[in-house]
Amino acid sequence: MLTDYHTHLRPDVRDTPPARYFTEDNVERYLEAARSRGIEELGFSEHVYRFRESLAVWRHPFWVECAQDSLDEYVDFLVRMPVKVGLELDWIPGREEQLAAIADSYPWDYIIGSVHFIADQAVDHDGYDIWQTCSPDEVWSAYFRALGDAAASGLFDVLAHPDLVKVWGRAKPDPPRPKREYYELAMEQIAAADVAIEVSTAGLRKAVGELYPDRELLELCVEAGKPFSLSSDAHEPEFIGHGYDRAIELMRECGIDEVSVFEGRKRREVALG
Repeated sequence: MLTDYHTHLRPDVRDTPPARYFTEDNVERYLEAARSRGIEELGFSEHVYRFRESLAVWRHPFWVECAQDSLDEYVDFLVRMPVKVGLELDWIPGREEQLAAIADSYPWDYIIGSVHFIADQAVDHDGYDIWQTCSPDEVWSAYFRALGDAAASGLFDVLAHPDLVKVWGRAKPDPPRPKREYYELAMEQIAAADVAIEVSTAGLRKAVGELYPDRELLELCVEAGKPFSLSSDAHEPEFIGHGYDRAIELMRECGIDEVSVFEGRKRREVALG
């Protein structure tokens, strides 16, 4: 089986109102793309900060700017569609109860956990750029400690793009130590957590030009006995299943022959297509 659970119904830009993108016609565009690429299970997982309800979790200026939509309306729309219902929920330390309230209040099939921010600075957003105030060693160390904490929280079914910190590629300096040393900051907590690791092709479309996670981190997760999810992080239909040939090749080379599927926040493993 092939899946694509980490997808979004609209481009990651401003002026993308739900009335324009949360429509049956738009969902059908994604479904047609999935069918054409042999993807049997498609799900949507909009960013939590798009919704007004997220401001009960965090009032970061970026979230305040983006929180325009209704989470109730989003869920009510998706449950009527032949897709899985998900959410990309940011890890915000100290706000576990508020995050859990969102995770527990809706009929999700899965919750994807992401680390985008370290304190109030972003690893992948120019406007709140942590790279301007911290050294590469500080950024990579803080990122992977946060990733481990996110895994240990028990809030998430999937850890998204687990080495997102590399997203800028050569535009940001590499950390001074071997990358494995940073990965190991998170691995004990990841190994102990009941969470799947996302193999994402989104990095192929970013400056870094490679899969998330890289081979070394993926192999550490295999050694830890983790299950794996497969996604594209598409924000437009044409990117559904993008780069899956490369992702599947790497997964098989690392000994992965199953992929996680979800329903009602229950996970099971099926043969990787």
